[in-house]
Amino acid sequence: MKILVTLPDETVHEVTPRSGGSVMEAIRTAGLPIRAECGGAMACATCHVIVDPAWMNKVGQADGEEADLLDMSNYRTDTSRLACQVKLTDALDGLPVAITLDAFEG
Repeated sequence: MKILVTLPDETVHEVTPRSGGSVMEAIRTAGLPIRAECGGAMACATCHVIVDPAWMNKVGQADGEEADLLDMSNYRTDTSRLACQVKLTDALDGLPVAITLDAFEG
């Protein structure tokens, strides 16, 4: 399994996580600069990523509390998700995401 993570400077990093965790955990484990201040408790929006639009049918839209948290971001798009809420499955192999400026730690 792999995911492709784009940083705000447009560099792309291939991350090879294990299936079953979250996109946020995979990004942190790879040592990429994502704030993720609450550690996946969905208490903030500091793991905000933009999902490639072609993948939204597999990833799904943010709703409920996740959507409310994303509403606080100046960088929200129609394909915004909290990386802690995107669970990795084999169907997401190759998933491209971009870390937003409000989630970038750098």
